[in-house]
Amino acid sequence: MLDNKMNILFTSSGRRMSLLRDFKELFVQKKINGKIMTADLRATAPTAFISDTHFIVPRVTDHNYIMELLRICQLGDVDIIIPLIDTELVIFSENRHVFEEIGVKLLVSSKELNEIASDKTKTYKFFQDKSIPTPKVYSDDELHKKQYEFPLLIKPFDGSSSKGVVKINNEKELYFFKDYIPNAMVQEYVVGQEYTVDVMVDFNGNIRTIVPRLRLETRAGEVSKGVTKKDDEIITAVQHVVKVLPGAVGCITLQCFKKENGDITFIEINPRFGGGIPLSIEAGANFPLWVIEMCSGETFAECDYNWRENLTMLRYDEAVFTESIRHGY
Repeated sequence: MLDNKMNILFTSSGRRMSLLRDFKELFVQKKINGKIMTADLRATAPTAFISDTHFIVPRVTDHNYIMELLRICQLGDVDIIIPLIDTELVIFSENRHVFEEIGVKLLVSSKELNEIASDKTKTYKFFQDKSIPTPKVYSDDELHKKQYEFPLLIKPFDGSSSKGVVKINNEKELYFFKDYIPNAMVQEYVVGQEYTVDVMVDFNGNIRTIVPRLRLETRAGEVSKGVTKKDDEIITAVQHVVKVLPGAVGCITLQCFKKENGDITFIEINPRFGGGIPLSIEAGANFPLWVIEMCSGETFAECDYNWRENLTMLRYDEAVFTESIRHGY
């Protein structure tokens, strides 16, 4: 049974307009008495102009960040916090208890999972330890002995949004970009169809749905064109991955490639709502409703795959026009 009163705070809300609109529409449809609130570093975050209340907060790295959010939670009577960027996931998981003490639920996975996801060398080791296919990451010794074949891929082990990701075609590029890109790691270059997969998991690790989205085009590391695919092989492979993730909670976004021979290889774990989640929601995977249900104490007894296949999303920019900047209290 859904709670008829629920206030949700989205942190680092930025430009996540579609996701907030989906939650606001759910509140209207289900007659939920509550507010959709946002917190961001800037008053000019686009989401500030569709949320019910917007709060200006320090940077995630600021030592007052958690204290300020606790203050907001008490003043705004917040029931749920949903973080929307990678850099705050570990700090939230470390401070889960202080929010629970004031009755606030965090849609955040365990510290262990967030640490695995935030460091791609740890992600690689996790996949290896669990016998999950993943592109090979080359050690310094292997690179020194030239135990590799081109092309290769270089990216920061602690990066996000595809920043610093470079395809390497020869020795000259390898030496240059390995020094140029901070915290660079070198891995096997994989060819195939790239999928982003949205998974909904309750507080007990039960899966509600799995939605593979074929990435047709990306911009600034975020999918700009994609299409839903009911690929049973990917769904089965993702089920296996999610079941071995330590303390997965909420929306888990996995990235994988499906090679021409049908092999599926996983490259990333993102324990949060990804930028392309509006496609899965529009296809009928009701992530906002499931968030409310699990935070109301429900568990997912069975999977739901009644979402539409071959729904295509073609994203474009839109603008917010205002004569004033709103602030929270």
